[in-house]
Amino acid sequence: MMEAREQIETAGRMPAVRARAAAPARLGRLRLALRVCGFVALAALVLFAGGFGWFADKVSHMTTPLDPARADAIIVLTGGQSRLDAAMDLLASGKGERLLISGVHPSATKRQLQAALGGDKRLFSCCVDIDRAALDTIGNAEESAKWVENHAYGSIIIVTNNYHMPRSLLEMGRLLHGARIEPYPVVNTNLGNGGWLTKPEALRVLLTEYSKYVLSLARGFLPLRTTPEGMTLAEASTAVKN
Repeated sequence: MMEAREQIETAGRMPAVRARAAAPARLGRLRLALRVCGFVALAALVLFAGGFGWFADKVSHMTTPLDPARADAIIVLTGGQSRLDAAMDLLASGKGERLLISGVHPSATKRQLQAALGGDKRLFSCCVDIDRAALDTIGNAEESAKWVENHAYGSIIIVTNNYHMPRSLLEMGRLLHGARIEPYPVVNTNLGNGGWLTKPEALRVLLTEYSKYVLSLARGFLPLRTTPEGMTLAEASTAVKN
Protein backbone atom coordinates (compact mmCIF):
# COMPACT_ATOMS: atom_id res chain seq x y z
CA MET A 1 0.00 0.00 0.00
CA MET A 2 2.80 2.42 0.91
CA GLU A 3 4.56 1.89 -2.41
CA ALA A 4 1.36 2.40 -4.36
CA ARG A 5 0.62 5.59 -2.41
CA GLU A 6 4.15 6.91 -3.04
CA GLN A 7 3.80 6.16 -6.75
CA ILE A 8 0.49 8.03 -6.88
CA GLU A 9 1.92 11.04 -5.01
CA THR A 10 5.01 11.05 -7.22
CA ALA A 11 2.87 10.90 -10.36
CA GLY A 12 0.74 13.77 -9.05
CA ARG A 13 3.84 15.91 -8.51
CA MET A 14 5.27 15.29 -12.00
CA PRO A 15 3.14 17.89 -13.91
CA ALA A 16 4.06 20.53 -11.34
CA VAL A 17 7.74 19.65 -11.62
CA ARG A 18 7.57 19.79 -15.41
CA ALA A 19 5.75 23.14 -15.22
CA ARG A 20 8.42 24.58 -12.92
CA ALA A 21 11.13 23.26 -15.24
CA ALA A 22 9.42 24.75 -18.33
CA ALA A 23 8.90 28.18 -16.74
CA PRO A 24 12.58 29.27 -17.01
CA ALA A 25 12.65 28.15 -20.64
CA ARG A 26 9.56 30.25 -21.48
CA LEU A 27 11.00 33.20 -19.59
CA GLY A 28 14.26 32.85 -21.53
CA ARG A 29 12.44 32.83 -24.85
CA LEU A 30 10.44 35.90 -23.79
CA ARG A 31 13.60 37.76 -22.82
CA LEU A 32 15.22 36.82 -26.15
CA ALA A 33 12.16 38.04 -28.06
CA LEU A 34 12.19 41.33 -26.15
CA ARG A 35 15.90 41.79 -26.86
CA VAL A 36 15.36 41.15 -30.58
CA CYS A 37 12.43 43.58 -30.69
CA GLY A 38 14.46 46.19 -28.82
CA PHE A 39 17.38 45.77 -31.20
CA VAL A 40 15.13 46.06 -34.25
CA ALA A 41 13.44 49.16 -32.82
CA LEU A 42 16.81 50.75 -32.03
CA ALA A 43 18.16 49.94 -35.50
CA ALA A 44 15.03 51.42 -37.11
CA LEU A 45 15.36 54.56 -34.99
CA VAL A 46 19.03 54.97 -35.91
CA LEU A 47 18.25 54.40 -39.58
CA PHE A 48 15.39 56.92 -39.49
CA ALA A 49 17.53 59.52 -37.72
CA GLY A 50 20.42 59.00 -40.14
CA GLY A 51 18.09 59.26 -43.10
CA PHE A 52 16.57 62.43 -41.72
CA GLY A 53 20.02 63.97 -41.34
CA TRP A 54 20.78 63.15 -44.99
CA PHE A 55 17.38 64.51 -46.11
CA ALA A 56 17.70 67.77 -44.15
CA ASP A 57 21.24 68.32 -45.43
CA LYS A 58 20.18 67.65 -49.03
CA VAL A 59 17.21 70.02 -48.82
CA SER A 60 19.16 72.76 -47.05
CA HIS A 61 21.76 72.82 -49.83
CA MET A 62 19.23 73.18 -52.64
CA THR A 63 19.35 76.51 -54.44
CA THR A 64 17.10 78.12 -57.02
CA PRO A 65 18.77 77.96 -60.46
CA LEU A 66 19.68 81.39 -61.78
CA ASP A 67 19.31 80.42 -65.43
CA PRO A 68 17.66 76.99 -65.80
CA ALA A 69 17.82 75.18 -69.12
CA ARG A 70 14.79 75.52 -71.33
CA ALA A 71 12.26 72.68 -71.31
CA ASP A 72 9.16 71.86 -73.30
CA ALA A 73 6.85 72.75 -70.43
CA ILE A 74 6.62 73.74 -66.76
CA ILE A 75 4.66 72.14 -63.93
CA VAL A 76 4.10 73.91 -60.62
CA LEU A 77 2.64 72.15 -57.58
CA THR A 78 0.39 74.45 -55.57
CA GLY A 79 1.23 75.13 -51.95
CA GLY A 80 2.44 78.70 -51.81
CA GLN A 81 2.38 82.01 -53.66
CA SER A 82 6.13 81.95 -54.21
CA ARG A 83 5.87 78.70 -56.20
CA LEU A 84 3.27 80.17 -58.52
CA ASP A 85 5.20 83.41 -58.98
CA ALA A 86 8.36 81.48 -59.84
CA ALA A 87 6.51 79.32 -62.37
CA MET A 88 4.93 82.32 -64.07
CA ASP A 89 8.32 84.04 -64.28
CA LEU A 90 9.75 80.94 -65.96
CA LEU A 91 6.89 80.87 -68.44
CA ALA A 92 7.23 84.60 -69.18
CA SER A 93 10.97 84.23 -69.77
CA GLY A 94 10.42 81.45 -72.32
CA LYS A 95 11.76 78.56 -70.25
CA GLY A 96 8.76 76.49 -71.31
CA GLU A 97 6.03 76.82 -73.89
CA ARG A 98 3.20 75.91 -71.51
CA LEU A 99 2.51 75.79 -67.75
CA LEU A 100 0.40 73.37 -65.72
CA ILE A 101 -0.73 74.53 -62.26
CA SER A 102 -1.47 71.26 -60.46
CA GLY A 103 -3.63 70.94 -57.35
CA VAL A 104 -5.75 74.08 -57.65
CA HIS A 105 -8.78 74.23 -55.36
CA PRO A 106 -11.94 73.25 -57.29
CA SER A 107 -13.64 76.54 -56.43
CA ALA A 108 -10.84 78.72 -57.82
CA THR A 109 -11.46 80.02 -61.33
CA LYS A 110 -8.84 80.75 -63.95
CA ARG A 111 -9.70 84.47 -63.76
CA GLN A 112 -9.17 84.49 -59.99
CA LEU A 113 -5.81 82.79 -60.39
CA GLN A 114 -4.72 85.24 -63.06
CA ALA A 115 -5.76 88.19 -60.88
CA ALA A 116 -3.85 86.77 -57.90
CA LEU A 117 -0.72 86.16 -59.95
CA GLY A 118 -0.86 89.29 -62.09
CA GLY A 119 1.38 89.35 -65.12
CA ASP A 120 0.43 89.14 -68.76
CA LYS A 121 -3.25 88.23 -69.19
CA ARG A 122 -2.70 87.03 -72.73
CA LEU A 123 0.12 84.75 -71.64
CA PHE A 124 -2.04 83.32 -68.87
CA SER A 125 -4.98 82.80 -71.23
CA CYS A 126 -3.02 81.09 -73.97
CA CYS A 127 -0.41 79.08 -72.13
CA VAL A 128 -1.63 78.11 -68.65
CA ASP A 129 -3.58 74.94 -67.84
CA ILE A 130 -5.19 74.24 -64.48
CA ASP A 131 -5.51 70.87 -62.76
CA ARG A 132 -8.18 70.73 -60.04
CA ALA A 133 -8.25 66.95 -59.60
CA ALA A 134 -5.01 66.44 -57.66
CA LEU A 135 -5.40 66.42 -53.87
CA ASP A 136 -1.85 65.49 -52.88
CA THR A 137 1.60 64.87 -54.33
CA ILE A 138 0.59 61.47 -55.70
CA GLY A 139 -2.35 63.12 -57.43
CA ASN A 140 -0.03 65.84 -58.76
CA ALA A 141 2.13 63.16 -60.36
CA GLU A 142 -0.84 61.31 -61.85
CA GLU A 143 -2.46 64.41 -63.36
CA SER A 144 0.89 65.76 -64.55
CA ALA A 145 1.66 62.48 -66.29
CA LYS A 146 -1.65 62.68 -68.18
CA TRP A 147 -0.93 66.26 -69.21
CA VAL A 148 2.61 65.49 -70.36
CA GLU A 149 1.45 62.46 -72.34
CA ASN A 150 -1.39 64.39 -74.00
CA HIS A 151 1.03 67.08 -75.18
CA ALA A 152 3.91 64.68 -75.95
CA TYR A 153 6.38 66.75 -73.96
CA GLY A 154 9.91 65.41 -73.65
CA SER A 155 11.27 67.69 -70.92
CA ILE A 156 9.64 69.27 -67.89
CA ILE A 157 10.64 71.83 -65.27
CA ILE A 158 9.13 70.95 -61.86
CA VAL A 159 8.54 73.93 -59.56
CA THR A 160 7.93 73.42 -55.85
CA ASN A 161 9.56 74.29 -52.52
CA ASN A 162 12.96 72.83 -51.74
CA TYR A 163 11.68 70.68 -48.85
CA HIS A 164 8.96 69.25 -51.11
CA MET A 165 11.23 68.59 -54.09
CA PRO A 166 12.65 65.12 -53.17
CA ARG A 167 9.20 63.60 -52.74
CA SER A 168 7.85 65.37 -55.82
CA LEU A 169 10.69 64.05 -57.98
CA LEU A 170 10.19 60.55 -56.57
CA GLU A 171 6.49 60.49 -57.41
CA MET A 172 6.93 62.23 -60.78
CA GLY A 173 9.76 59.93 -61.77
CA ARG A 174 7.54 56.88 -61.34
CA LEU A 175 5.05 58.12 -63.94
CA LEU A 176 6.94 60.47 -66.27
CA HIS A 177 9.05 57.67 -67.71
CA GLY A 178 9.93 59.24 -71.04
CA ALA A 179 10.35 62.86 -69.98
CA ARG A 180 13.46 64.61 -68.69
CA ILE A 181 12.69 66.27 -65.36
CA GLU A 182 14.49 69.45 -64.32
CA PRO A 183 13.96 70.47 -60.66
CA TYR A 184 13.40 74.13 -59.87
CA PRO A 185 13.37 74.34 -56.06
CA VAL A 186 11.92 77.51 -54.53
CA VAL A 187 13.80 78.50 -51.36
CA ASN A 188 11.90 80.70 -48.91
CA THR A 189 14.16 80.21 -45.88
CA ASN A 190 17.93 79.77 -45.86
CA LEU A 191 18.59 76.51 -44.03
CA GLY A 192 22.25 76.12 -44.97
CA ASN A 193 25.01 75.34 -42.45
CA GLY A 194 22.58 73.46 -40.22
CA GLY A 195 20.26 76.44 -39.87
CA TRP A 196 17.26 74.10 -39.69
CA LEU A 197 18.50 72.90 -36.29
CA THR A 198 17.93 76.34 -34.74
CA LYS A 199 14.53 76.96 -36.33
CA PRO A 200 11.79 74.86 -34.65
CA GLU A 201 9.24 75.53 -37.39
CA ALA A 202 11.71 74.56 -40.13
CA LEU A 203 12.64 71.42 -38.17
CA ARG A 204 8.98 70.48 -37.88
CA VAL A 205 8.36 70.97 -41.61
CA LEU A 206 11.45 68.95 -42.54
CA LEU A 207 10.56 66.11 -40.17
CA THR A 208 7.00 65.97 -41.49
CA GLU A 209 8.14 66.02 -45.11
CA TYR A 210 10.82 63.40 -44.47
CA SER A 211 8.21 61.08 -42.93
CA LYS A 212 6.09 61.48 -46.07
CA TYR A 213 9.18 60.87 -48.20
CA VAL A 214 9.83 57.59 -46.37
CA LEU A 215 6.23 56.53 -47.03
CA SER A 216 6.68 57.41 -50.70
CA LEU A 217 9.77 55.20 -50.80
CA ALA A 218 7.74 52.40 -49.20
CA ARG A 219 5.22 52.69 -52.03
CA GLY A 220 7.95 51.38 -54.32
CA PHE A 221 8.00 48.11 -52.38
CA LEU A 222 4.49 47.82 -50.93
CA PRO A 223 1.14 48.53 -52.61
CA LEU A 224 0.14 51.55 -50.51
CA ARG A 225 -2.44 54.22 -51.11
CA THR A 226 -3.27 57.46 -49.31
CA THR A 227 -6.53 57.81 -47.39
CA PRO A 228 -7.78 60.60 -45.08
CA GLU A 229 -6.68 58.39 -42.17
CA GLY A 230 -3.17 57.84 -43.57
CA MET A 231 -1.41 55.18 -45.63
CA THR A 232 -3.10 51.80 -46.06
CA LEU A 233 -2.53 48.72 -48.17
CA ALA A 234 -4.05 49.19 -51.59
CA GLU A 235 -6.36 46.75 -53.28
CA ALA A 236 -4.85 44.40 -55.83
CA SER A 237 -6.21 46.38 -58.78
CA THR A 238 -4.69 49.60 -57.44
CA ALA A 239 -1.37 47.91 -56.83
CA VAL A 240 -1.22 46.67 -60.39
CA LYS A 241 -2.13 50.09 -61.72
CA ASN A 242 0.62 51.78 -59.75
